Amino acid sequence: MTAQDSATRLRAVAPRQAPASGTALAALAVASFSLSFPATAWSLTGFGPWSATGLRGALAGLLAVLHLAAVRAPLPQRRHWPGLLVVSGGCVLGFPLLTTLALRTSSTAHSAVVIGVLPLATATVAALRTGRRPSGAFWAAALAGAAAVLAFTLVQSHGRPTVADLYLFAAVLLCAAGYAEGGRLSRDLPGAQVIAWAVVAALPATLLTAALGLGAEPVRLGAQALAGLAYTAAVSQLGGFVLWYRGMAAIGVPRASQLQLAQPLLTLVWSVLLLGERLPAAAPVTAVVVLVCIAVTQRART
Repeated sequence: MTAQDSATRLRAVAPRQAPASGTALAALAVASFSLSFPATAWSLTGFGPWSATGLRGALAGLLAVLHLAAVRAPLPQRRHWPGLLVVSGGCVLGFPLLTTLALRTSSTAHSAVVIGVLPLATATVAALRTGRRPSGAFWAAALAGAAAVLAFTLVQSHGRPTVADLYLFAAVLLCAAGYAEGGRLSRDLPGAQVIAWAVVAALPATLLTAALGLGAEPVRLGAQALAGLAYTAAVSQLGGFVLWYRGMAAIGVPRASQLQLAQPLLTLVWSVLLLGERLPAAAPVTAVVVLVCIAVTQRART
C-alpha cells in the first residue's frame, strides 16, 4: 500500500470515527446524568432544597477554578460571555434549583420521566438559535419519543399535572437553553472550559444561595446526604457536562440531545435500585418506544 493510498484511507475513516467518538461521549454523559436525581434525593436527606442547590454550585465552582488554573485557561472572549451566562442561568442555577424543589414532593421516577421532554426542547432551541433545520424524520421520531414520555407522565399523575410537574417543565425550558448554547460554544471553546467558566460565573449566586439556605434550613449531616451532594457537585454539575458538551460539539446538538431520551429510563432503574421506589408498570412499554426513537434520530440526516 502506497503512502497516498494510506492517506486516502485515513481521510475516509476519519469522518466516521469522530461521530462515533462524539456519540460515545454524549452517551457516557447521559449515563452520568441519570444518577443526578437519585443523588439529589440523597442530598435532600440532610440539606434543604436551597442549601443543596447552593452548595452543589459552590463546590462545583471551586473544582472549576482549580481546573481553569491548572490548565491556565485564558479568559473567554467578550463574544462568548452572553452564551456562558445562558449556560449559568439554565444549567447551574435554574435547572438544579427547580428540580430540587420538585423532588421534595415528587418521586424520583416520576420526575425523571417528566424531564424526558428535554431532548425535544433542546433540539428546538438549537434549531431556532443556529438556524439549522433537522430532517422531517428526525422531528417525527423526536416528537414520538416526547409524546411517549408525556403520556407516561399524565398516566402516573392521573391526568392532572402537579406543582412539582410545573417546576420540572420550567426546569426543562431553562436547561434546554443552557444545553443548546453550551453545545454551540463548544465549537469555539473546549467543553471543559465552557462548563467551568459557566460555573465560575454563577459562583456569586451559588455562594449567596448556600449561605442563605444554610441559615434558614435545617442540616442533618449523614453519609448519604454528603455522598449525594458530592456527586451532584462533581459529576452532575461539572464532570458530566465536560463529556456532554464535547459530545455535542462532535455530533451536533439535535442528535446528541436525543440520546437523553434514554436518561429517564436509566433513572427509573436507579430509583428502584438505590431508593427502593416501585417501577411503574408502563415503564417497559415506554422504554421500547424511546429506544426506537433514539435509533431513528441517530440515523436521520440533519
